[in-house]
Amino acid sequence: MSLPSPHLDDRRFQDLVDDAKRFIQRRCPEWTDHNVSDPGVALIEAFAQMVDQLSYRLNRVPEKIHLDFLNLLGVQPTAPQAARTELTFRLSAPQDTVVTVPVGTEVATPRTGNAPACVFTVDRELEVVPSALLHIGSAPAGQAAELATEEFLAGEPVTCFAEPPVPGDGLLIGLTQAVPRCAVTLRVDCSMDGAAMDPDRPPRIWEALCCEGWVTCEIESDSTAGLSRTGEIVLHVPEGHTLHLVGHRRAGWLRCRVTEAAPDQSPYPSSPEVRAVEAYTIGGTTTAVAGETVPHDELGISDGTPGQTFTAHQTPIVSGSLRTVTVDTKSGPQSWTAVPSFADSAPDDRHMTVDEVSGAVRFGPAIRQPDGGVRQYGAIPEIGARITADAYQRGGGRTGNVATSTLSVLRTPLALVARVENRDSATGGVDAESVDNVRQRASRWLRTQDRAVTAHDYETIAATACREAGRIECVAEPAESQTPGLVRVLVVPQVEDIRDEASRRSLVPTQTMLTSVTRAIEAARPIGVMVSVSGPAYQGVTVVAEVEAVTGADSREVQENVLRALYECLSPLPIARDDRPGWPLGRALRLSDLYAVTARSEDVESVIELEMYPVDIITGERQPATDRIDVGPATLFLSHRHQVVVKKHL
Repeated sequence: MSLPSPHLDDRRFQDLVDDAKRFIQRRCPEWTDHNVSDPGVALIEAFAQMVDQLSYRLNRVPEKIHLDFLNLLGVQPTAPQAARTELTFRLSAPQDTVVTVPVGTEVATPRTGNAPACVFTVDRELEVVPSALLHIGSAPAGQAAELATEEFLAGEPVTCFAEPPVPGDGLLIGLTQAVPRCAVTLRVDCSMDGAAMDPDRPPRIWEALCCEGWVTCEIESDSTAGLSRTGEIVLHVPEGHTLHLVGHRRAGWLRCRVTEAAPDQSPYPSSPEVRAVEAYTIGGTTTAVAGETVPHDELGISDGTPGQTFTAHQTPIVSGSLRTVTVDTKSGPQSWTAVPSFADSAPDDRHMTVDEVSGAVRFGPAIRQPDGGVRQYGAIPEIGARITADAYQRGGGRTGNVATSTLSVLRTPLALVARVENRDSATGGVDAESVDNVRQRASRWLRTQDRAVTAHDYETIAATACREAGRIECVAEPAESQTPGLVRVLVVPQVEDIRDEASRRSLVPTQTMLTSVTRAIEAARPIGVMVSVSGPAYQGVTVVAEVEAVTGADSREVQENVLRALYECLSPLPIARDDRPGWPLGRALRLSDLYAVTARSEDVESVIELEMYPVDIITGERQPATDRIDVGPATLFLSHRHQVVVKKHL
């Protein structure tokens, strides 16, 4: 069986003729005779026949040569992109000395069956700094702090807030050391008079005093229910936490501040009283990237010729991780640097290029010039020199987008570290670009030429700069808005499962994604055009439906079919299975849209009742049912806990 030939241009003879005739109607309307007897039409058919034969020959070009053609245009397959996440290391017990998690520490997922474990490598050193309670006091809203020492705590309780508490009141905790990126446990002996509050939603936040001011801390757990009873509080202190002077006392300060109670929240009935506090550091958080570290890789021995190519043994290579190779010569080791191309390389420059998909490491070629001479681009390793790739990362791809709490195996033993976990899912992993995608990107590049003029140009440039995006839209502010003419580029990150609420938290683009898109667009936008890069706004929707199943259908399967149809209909991301682009940006949602989607679901006989409710996706608060939900031009819908009841057909 012969190998299938690629289709660089799928137009055939008749398609070319029809395109030419349509072009004639637009450009030369006085030419009305399009019969085959017309001499002009005969010329069109002759040229169409030649172009058809040329396309046939071009379609038989092997894939490797096709990629070489694209390489001449500067379009190359992009390497796999590694996912990133944050790892939290827990100590076996509070320590008196600093515990260091070095760069290169490897953490993996548990192995299941024959599937390999997904490995992440720490790329930033973490120091878990020991700490203890030094000062405690209160800071009523708009007043100076009143501080006490730990000895004062032993005698009398400390009143946390004013009486009655008002928004802005704060309880200050001073630690002996600043603990940036560390997890701190506070054991608090406290109580509060009055009515009980909702233990899951007390009106308070915890903050840390950093270089830029008070920054919100992540609360991992709080068994004190907002300081209303004795328990433990585990806080993750943000980066930038430093020692500060508060009330003429230097410490690493934490603060519990009273906030304005929401309509569904209970305010503080009275101020809590603290009788004792114990503080200590129990862990820390640092960043990690998917992939295993290859400390060194012997590539081979140079034969002294230009344009030598060596292949790394561990592929694919994570984008940007292989930066240097070492060439061992008779005079000693030399470091050679990776460059995008040899176009600007002088004959003595120690440069090389890396194909991160195939692992090919190439040295400078010798190119014949128009005058007949030969120019060397980049230096050539001498004969007999041993070439070794320095440390690089192997891996990357979508397999690194692991879920929350799946990275739990500490492959690099660390003293005093009991366990590790990722408190958020890993994001940003993208597979190596396929040949089909390279072809599509090349055709888009030929149209845009890195110049952003139309909305499609902005979307193409942004998609090239941010491969982890699942959807990119470009909209212009209307003339009646406060910023007329502003071009808004909206970035929607790709998530693994739109129905998983934990994954949906990743629908907010990271600062790294926004920065990469902004840089690419700034280099391509026309002078005077204002561009804003951000994520879209999201409007939550809850659908409550009662349907009747066809005779003999399984109720659970029907329920799953309806839920899947609703989630896919309102999806902010394209549906690859059906090649659907996702819900249109800014389009209103009508109840009739949901009726049609539900009725078309497999094994649904009829829709008995259906209602939809606007939902605040932050708080989960549901508004009254409505027949239509209007949204702004930069807003997408997001499903929130649909409810489907299935009745069997009698």
